[in-house]
Amino acid sequence: MSITILGIESSCDDTSAALLRDGEVLSNCVANQEAHRIYGGVVPEVASRAHQINIIPVVDLAIKKAGIDKREISAIAFTRGPGLIGSLIVGVSFAKSYALSLGIPLIEVNHMQAHVLAHFAEAPRPGFPFLCLTVSGGHTQIVLVRSHLDMEVIGQTLDDAAGEAFDKTGKLLGLDYPAGPIIDQLARNGKAVFDFPEPQIPGLDFSFSGLKTSILYFLQKSRKENPAFIEENRADICASVQSRIVSILINKISQAAEETGIREIAIAGGVSANSELRATLEKTGKEKGWNTYIPKFEYCTDNAAMIAVTGYYKYLKGEFVGQEVEPVARWKV
Repeated sequence: MSITILGIESSCDDTSAALLRDGEVLSNCVANQEAHRIYGGVVPEVASRAHQINIIPVVDLAIKKAGIDKREISAIAFTRGPGLIGSLIVGVSFAKSYALSLGIPLIEVNHMQAHVLAHFAEAPRPGFPFLCLTVSGGHTQIVLVRSHLDMEVIGQTLDDAAGEAFDKTGKLLGLDYPAGPIIDQLARNGKAVFDFPEPQIPGLDFSFSGLKTSILYFLQKSRKENPAFIEENRADICASVQSRIVSILINKISQAAEETGIREIAIAGGVSANSELRATLEKTGKEKGWNTYIPKFEYCTDNAAMIAVTGYYKYLKGEFVGQEVEPVARWKV
């Protein structure tokens, strides 16, 4: 008998629904929220209200694109956390009510675990055990993955995330939000001529607060000497910042691979869409003899396919939750 999972993702500002049957993604629909661009960041109240507007049309579209009847759905997997509590409430509440109406079970999913399992949305899939560098606007982690549902965070940021460093830099440069893709684009026309420090953090942990501060002081000093400095050097600044962030990430995952002896290396999360990170991982992998895994762009950013994939493996284990489940803003893998 086929297993069909409806995945629902609403942890931040993207409303997403996906259908997966027996491990194969049938549809993956996302409604983005452009309203946050004018604020330079996600406004929680605006995000939660937009989810309320988007969630029914997005789920309906996902079901239609999958070409199935809602009565064929075996279970509903939803993001319980971590994320913005107002946004999570909308997704969790919808999942609970929809599951109740269909008489099917609920499956709670950790958003960060789902980013890792996005690699199982389609081939090629990493073999176990593997290391996953999970990088987003809110998290930076190195995860040791022993099986689909057995993961351990062996390194993480002590303060800010890599994606936050991109967004903060973008704000300082007067770029729109989200700044990561814009910096990536501008960096292609620039050179990494400005040297920013790499944090000397012991072990496999990260730190990006010092890098953010050094970028701020550098730009303040440079603009004092030349008011047009940013306008004249924007591409080179972007290239320099991006190069340093990527080197920090690659150096740490290289250290983790050396310490564990694992040669199956993957990246995940929104920042894994960065072109330099993807290219550098592939290059480093060839040099070090790794098997590298880079997800398609649609599985890098927040999406419901990764929620449905995680839900599928939890369904096989019979890991269901009741109607009393509530969202959680902070939830470790």
